[in-house]
Amino acid sequence: MRILFISDIHGVPSTLEAALAAGESLGWDKLVLLGDLLYHGPRNGVPNFYDPERVVKILNGFKDRIVAVRGNCDAEVDQMLLSFPLMGDYAILEAGKDTFFLTHGHLWNEYRLPPLGMGTILAHGHTHVPELKKLPCGLTIFNPGSISLPKGGSSRSFGYYDGENLRHYTI
Repeated sequence: MRILFISDIHGVPSTLEAALAAGESLGWDKLVLLGDLLYHGPRNGVPNFYDPERVVKILNGFKDRIVAVRGNCDAEVDQMLLSFPLMGDYAILEAGKDTFFLTHGHLWNEYRLPPLGMGTILAHGHTHVPELKKLPCGLTIFNPGSISLPKGGSSRSFGYYDGENLRHYTI
């Protein structure tokens, strides 16, 4: 199973379209959305080209291929517009030999680990900084970064799992 990981869209359709176009060239079976899809949040300024209604239309077109989790900026009103479940704080996705614990990162993260077995991949967004590292406890931490509001000097990025390896791509 090939997976496209996108996090922290924050209502910007142009960067979502760029990430999806790049993902199409790679090929993907599942689109994992790691939260903060529509609203920009009170700690961020209003992003350029902010258009959450257009983001809804784009994402709803992939509703049968999406696994999504709620971010700290996602609300019940967002779920009313989206045609796929968004309000779970986490999801577990089996992909070949790998198990992914999907969450946004504001509740579960490297510093507050969920009870997971060795070899599990904790995939989260929230920090807007891409990351891929293995912890001494055997867990892998994977953050695709943000496609719209990168932080910490990082570039707009998304993640990709080809069935064996995780990678970051910039847009």
